[in-house]
Amino acid sequence: MRVALVACFALALANGPIGTLLLMRRESLDGNVLSHAVMPGAALGFLYAGYSLAALTLGGLLAGLAVAGLAALMARSRPQLQDASLIAFYLVSLSFGVMIVAARGSQADLMHVLFGTVLAVDLKALVLIACISSVTMLVVAALYRPLAIESFDPAFLRAVGGGGGAFRAVFVTLVVLNLVASFQAFGTLLAIGPMLLPAAAARCWTRKVWPMIALATFIGMAAALAGLLISYYAKLPSGPAIVMGAGVIYGVSLLAAGRTRLEPKGL
Repeated sequence: MRVALVACFALALANGPIGTLLLMRRESLDGNVLSHAVMPGAALGFLYAGYSLAALTLGGLLAGLAVAGLAALMARSRPQLQDASLIAFYLVSLSFGVMIVAARGSQADLMHVLFGTVLAVDLKALVLIACISSVTMLVVAALYRPLAIESFDPAFLRAVGGGGGAFRAVFVTLVVLNLVASFQAFGTLLAIGPMLLPAAAARCWTRKVWPMIALATFIGMAAALAGLLISYYAKLPSGPAIVMGAGVIYGVSLLAAGRTRLEPKGL
């Protein structure tokens, strides 16, 4: 329970800024596709080395980056088919990964890859999650202004010679890295939940990005603590309980915010 809580707190620290910037870009669907794009690579790693942390992580990272590159190429060459292409990547990646795991492993292995097991996070996985979270926070702190501007107005960043494409590549890499870290605890299907739900809840309360990031981080930690306690006392699966906790906070935030449309402003 303690290791799981520390792992979830570490994920919340990175998911706060990444999830907020992802929402600012209106790329929630892209994030969902990337979370499932990790599946084939992780499945191939499982096929090759079983539950090897290095194999699962490297496979998921390479697969996520490959799908991100293909999606960007498709969006550039056929922008009118971008949504359809993302859905196709989503379905193909998930189906391919399930077939690979089912061919080698049991039903329990498939459930583990799809839904993860937060309470099964060991010290090695915790160190990996902590390292990815630390790298994410350092990169966001160093490149915050261009990353934020690229989220709001990429055309302006390109016009002033800001290298918008390079910053987008950095951001996509950070998204994939954090999805790989989240995969260790939540599996493929739930990995995107701790990233987007706290950010969506925070967006109901503030328009400014920095307070939104801080609030999203706090909500992620609160959902992790509440979900773990509920799963312990009610004997429920821990990962879904944490995601449901974040979902409940989002629902309450949505109701409390009323019908007022809050648009982000300021850096």
